[in-house]
Amino acid sequence: MALDDRKGVWKSGKGKGRHTPKGRQLEDQAWEDVKVLLASRPRRSDLLIEFLHLIQDAYGHLSAAHLRALAEELRLSMAEVYEVATFYAHFDVVKEGETPPPALTIRVCDSLSCELAGAQALKSALEGSLDASEVRVLRAPCMGRCDTAPVLELGHHHIDHATPEKVEAAIAANHTHADIPAYEDFAAYEAAGGYTSLKELRANGDWAQVQDKVLDAGLRGLGGAGFPSGKKWGFVRANEGTRYLAVNGDEGEPGTFKDRYYLERTPHLFLEGMLIAAWAVEADTCFIYMRDEYPAVLHILAEEIAKLENAGIVEKGFIDLRRGAGAYICGEESAMIESIEGKRGLPRHRPPFVAQVGIFNKPTLVHNVETLLWVTRIVREGPEVLSSIEKNGRKGLRSYSISGRVNDPGVHLLPAGSTIMDLIDAAGGMLEGHSFKAYQPGGPSAGLLPASINDVPMDFDTLQPLGTFIGSAAVVILSDKDSARGAALNMLRFFEDESCGQCTPCRVGCEKAVKLMQADKWDQPLLEELCSAMGDASICGLGQAAPNPIRMTMKHFADEV
Repeated sequence: MALDDRKGVWKSGKGKGRHTPKGRQLEDQAWEDVKVLLASRPRRSDLLIEFLHLIQDAYGHLSAAHLRALAEELRLSMAEVYEVATFYAHFDVVKEGETPPPALTIRVCDSLSCELAGAQALKSALEGSLDASEVRVLRAPCMGRCDTAPVLELGHHHIDHATPEKVEAAIAANHTHADIPAYEDFAAYEAAGGYTSLKELRANGDWAQVQDKVLDAGLRGLGGAGFPSGKKWGFVRANEGTRYLAVNGDEGEPGTFKDRYYLERTPHLFLEGMLIAAWAVEADTCFIYMRDEYPAVLHILAEEIAKLENAGIVEKGFIDLRRGAGAYICGEESAMIESIEGKRGLPRHRPPFVAQVGIFNKPTLVHNVETLLWVTRIVREGPEVLSSIEKNGRKGLRSYSISGRVNDPGVHLLPAGSTIMDLIDAAGGMLEGHSFKAYQPGGPSAGLLPASINDVPMDFDTLQPLGTFIGSAAVVILSDKDSARGAALNMLRFFEDESCGQCTPCRVGCEKAVKLMQADKWDQPLLEELCSAMGDASICGLGQAAPNPIRMTMKHFADEV
């Protein structure tokens, strides 16, 4: 019997069989909307996140129809587009039949410095006074403005020292866009001798000599890892073929805001350092991955990169500025590279390391923003700009982001041998009525140290014997009016929210830790067992360091737990 004659195999007639392929159908209007937004941009899959931003900015959300149309334009599966869109916190995916979010969104930072300054009360007051159908109020992780806590973001407008009255005034004035600060632009920088060093190196420079200068200065990675910066150049150059440079501007560690501070003032000091490093490793393209929480910085960089192109210092497209979408995990270099490639920010297993297999599987040099700023100064002024400064047996300078219970929070450039007492003095001392109780030395990943440990230099390698580290020098000061246990819980809630979910020890471990830490009395043996599992089995530094606040609190503040 012929296959066609077998009953039930082939169906025909009204009401039988499919009239369309499986899955969501492509809608003509949504497709046209997406084409207009993408205009003449190349339809490359690595630009997926950039295109999702275009749709989110234009319509306030990502409808299923627009996601389907974007998948068609990029020749990607709907599943791939959807999984990327739902991975990042700043995208609002709206399915058929669902109500889109209100036109205005307020994100209230609830990381440690802002919580100390009353973020929870601020959020509750806003929820009670604003119409939820017109304004959405969300809790959000650190926005890199800890020195002006509490902080919130209204659209893309940050309100420092936020109050409900300031928010109502901003809404009334329709002030929802970023304020661009005064900064040193290309003309001013070039007039002061900017890019002279880069031009001289391009003309007759020796990359090995520049590398030696950087090594002699003692410059280490200032994003937190502390790896000797010059050594990376040789690792990358040792690989043949196409090479890339990637700048990690995803400054998401709560308490850190030094990169934003510098970029909003002297962006070209960083850009010249980046181009010097790119010259040293003969990079084909420089990718700058900048967090979405820094809209003013994104605007400044876009403006100034265009000026560099017009001046002929770089070819058009040599610097590729990418916008993050609210994922702390993308501060991990391999997760950042995944995001640059238009994917979810999931950390890669290592080896191979990114110096060998990075962006698009090519050797990639990854540097932090502040690191590159120092590269410019070292080339101009010599390694002595760092190596000649010594205190308490430590050489160099560090940019400390100091916030919490101090009179003058902000970025303070101090000798690397400075102690926590030096940092508090630089920040104007403790607030009136507050006495020093504890401090976070390097973001939530570093946990808490008690005020009694106050004579250790706040530098690389000096805090490891204490079970912690300096990281990105995100220092938060706590007083006698604060709870160490409460601070630790705040940190673990952050890790719970920001875990990428790839590995079970981190994903489930953070969730279980938060539940255990809310008990009246901590089950310390069980928490320690959980910490060991997370530290030993997590793929990346997030899960490996997340136990630190728990362990440090149990060790130094046992009376609270």
